[in-house]
Amino acid sequence: MLPFFAELVTTTDEDRRAFETHPVLLAAVADGLSVERYRQLLLELYHVVWHFNPVSAAAASRMGDEHAEVRYFLYEHMQEEKGHEVWVRNDLEAVGVPPQVTIAHAASANTLALNGYNYWAADRRHPCSVLGMLYVLEVIASVYGGPFSSAIRESLLLDGDRGVSFISSHATMDAKHMAELRTVLNKIDDDGAKKAIQESVRVNFHHFTRIIEAI
Repeated sequence: MLPFFAELVTTTDEDRRAFETHPVLLAAVADGLSVERYRQLLLELYHVVWHFNPVSAAAASRMGDEHAEVRYFLYEHMQEEKGHEVWVRNDLEAVGVPPQVTIAHAASANTLALNGYNYWAADRRHPCSVLGMLYVLEVIASVYGGPFSSAIRESLLLDGDRGVSFISSHATMDAKHMAELRTVLNKIDDDGAKKAIQESVRVNFHHFTRIIEAI
């Protein structure tokens, strides 16, 4: 019997591949984005990052003691992720979007659907579904963050990490987070929790692909 992390990778492989082989993502990693499209991406990403800790907190508040280890993992992870929406806001300011414009930006339907599902799943499906959200964001950041930030830096002629600080920092930071997440996932032995996490991975990859597709 496979450890649950390996099972999760296998059962959601098609969903990951649908994201990583999307023409918009491939073109962005190869050639970067125009400044207008990069601003649009960061504005959507701002709303994803802003809701990360509230979703995690909602999930943690609904976990019983049978999943205490997951709850404590979330507590620590939320501390590490605290304030990261400010990094996105700073990157937007570096590419010409004032903070007040970022804060006032209305998220797209795709971003609303992503965040709405994650809140609903934590409340109505299973609180461990939040681990599916984490898995998707860690995969995207650790695997694609480095090449994507390099392509953006070159295409927009940015100086160092100015304008790409959020994406470039998470490329290395989330490799460590993925190792920690693997340990937690392999301790899940509740079939209901496993099914909810697998569903969450599929839905999060789907909506994140739609966000990328629309820029």
